[in-house]
Amino acid sequence: MYIRSLESVELTASLTCSDGMQNLASVSIQEIDPSNWTKIEMQLLAQGTCRTSRLELTSMKRGVIWFDQVSLMPSDTYKVHCIFILLLATDRGCFVEGDWLRNAFRWRETIGPWEQRPGHFGDDIMSFSRLAEDLGAAPIWVFNVGISHHDEVDTIIIEPFVKDVLDSLEFARGSAESTWGSVRAAMGHPERFPLKYVAIGNEDCGNEFYRGNYLKFYDAIRKAYPDIQMISNCDGSSRPLDHPADLYDFHVYTSAANLFIMKNKFDRTSRIGPKVFVSEYAVNEQRDAGKGSLLASLAEAAFLIGLEKNSDVVQMASYAPLFVNDNDSTWNPDAIVFNSWQQYGTPSYWVQTYFRESSGSVIHPITISSRYSDSLAASAITWQDSEDIFLRVKIVNFGPNAVNLTISSRGLQAGVNTAKSTVVPVESELPNAAEVMEAVLPPFSFTSFDLALDQYSKLLAEM
Repeated sequence: MYIRSLESVELTASLTCSDGMQNLASVSIQEIDPSNWTKIEMQLLAQGTCRTSRLELTSMKRGVIWFDQVSLMPSDTYKVHCIFILLLATDRGCFVEGDWLRNAFRWRETIGPWEQRPGHFGDDIMSFSRLAEDLGAAPIWVFNVGISHHDEVDTIIIEPFVKDVLDSLEFARGSAESTWGSVRAAMGHPERFPLKYVAIGNEDCGNEFYRGNYLKFYDAIRKAYPDIQMISNCDGSSRPLDHPADLYDFHVYTSAANLFIMKNKFDRTSRIGPKVFVSEYAVNEQRDAGKGSLLASLAEAAFLIGLEKNSDVVQMASYAPLFVNDNDSTWNPDAIVFNSWQQYGTPSYWVQTYFRESSGSVIHPITISSRYSDSLAASAITWQDSEDIFLRVKIVNFGPNAVNLTISSRGLQAGVNTAKSTVVPVESELPNAAEVMEAVLPPFSFTSFDLALDQYSKLLAEM
């Protein structure tokens, strides 16, 4: 933290329970001349546990003290090694647009020590880029296209915004000798960030100047960075776009029933032209989702099965939002919830983990013959780990009735390895694993069968 006072300062920094009854740790602070802003760093070693602890700054001396940049964090916060994320959209949504352009995200203002810049909710372009790097995720730079929630810039004067974006791309991808690449290098990262995707605006399609502004950004970026994939805000799933793009953005927040029906959304989408990026999807209707529910996750699983089966046109997908602080929630539900003492994945998070092998796998045709077929969604893929090749059959039962199925895998050149076949998420061996087997799907359930194969072959799954 930083302190300033016109006289000497005597403070005690303490960790206490929120009721003030238990003191967990204390450190004394004495500054003789803090007439200029003075940085104070300290370590507090807690002698106990309190899940609602707080930082207290107290003094027995009368006077005036100014505080700024007060921050309290655990000494070890690096815990991303168990998260499976393939892409990370940096600074997206309303965060980028701003309520007005005057308070939109400005990447230049996030450069440098955080106490020396205005920042934007404490976030910055370097932190996002490094987070994506640590996660092994592909960063997606979402930038303001000269449009906020309440005002927008005419295309005839958009060039300064275009120049700003080109500078940000140089910051990420430029050599350590370039103007903005050297700034990145000076911040401790001489290596270029592998930025391959940019989204031109966020939910701005339909605004008066979006198309004109979009084309200015598109042309400039294509000329400077021809390999970067550009994402349009306009939905091209039902009709062709009237402007060039590598991908187009698709967002959906709805009820569980609606999202389940949308499992077939991209079945008839044109295979010619830009690919689909489903960058935001979730069941968010309060009665269905709450703070995270099984019903919501089942609808999302069915929707993901639909995306998986249409992966020739759907290139990327991401649930949103990813993280939420339980003590500062503005949106429900979220995938991962955390507070000062715990973190956990909602059912929606766990659904995502069962699709992580889908990227790069082989999709197989699947047929469902059941009187309950309207409440079922299923897919079949082959994927492999370091030891085995698996046929994975995922099935969502979105109905109130248990369903008996016969699963038949035709075209196998070798038998199913029973010992290595499992059902997830409650993992257990599948005793009846075979090319033809019986299965019971509980009401409102998501079941994934992993059938270990002796060798790869072309498959057809029937139910």
